[in-house]
Amino acid sequence: MIIEDGASLKKILERMANKYKKKEYRNISAISVSHIYNLKKTVLYKRSVTFYQETKKAKGRTIGERCKPEPEGKPGYLRVDTVHQGDKNGEKGVYHINTVDEVIQWEVVGAVEKITDKYLLPLLGKLITSYPYRIINFHADNGSEYINRKVVEILNKLFVKLTKSRPRHTNDNALAETKNGWVLRKWMGYSHIGQKHAKGINDFYFNCPDFRT
Repeated sequence: MIIEDGASLKKILERMANKYKKKEYRNISAISVSHIYNLKKTVLYKRSVTFYQETKKAKGRTIGERCKPEPEGKPGYLRVDTVHQGDKNGEKGVYHINTVDEVIQWEVVGAVEKITDKYLLPLLGKLITSYPYRIINFHADNGSEYINRKVVEILNKLFVKLTKSRPRHTNDNALAETKNGWVLRKWMGYSHIGQKHAKGINDFYFNCPDFRT
């Protein structure tokens, strides 16, 4: 039997020395996991087994393309960012979800009590479908609230591409961050607003004709 995992092999050696009191395992049981992997790379080890296989590295699926969107003058390329309305006495404030079209600066904002699938996913669908034209691209920073499979599922149903900011490019999502200050803070200020007011804030966002850039 070949034990591929170094940590599992070390546990077996320790059990043989300590539990079963096998003296021949006493010294080898002190070997480190890293040294086990080093030994597995040697020619002697490969010759001593009838079958040798490199330890497989886990492959993670990349969610979202890491790039700067190129709208080329066409509307439908959204920048998105989250704004938190602060904490007070241990109570979390409401979260604003700000989306801005990169080309024509059309802005649609919503509010949620919490950044969880239950609250965020329905709002994202509503924000995107509130635009009077087709949305092509949805660009966010690397926050897990947007870069996850459930958000991808919603965007795929709406035929919207997901992109995310690049490392060491702080200006990739500068448009949404600028709108946070010039528009959201102008209307909502910086003081704490409790999560229970999310519904009332959404009524204002979606029904007030003056809430536009």
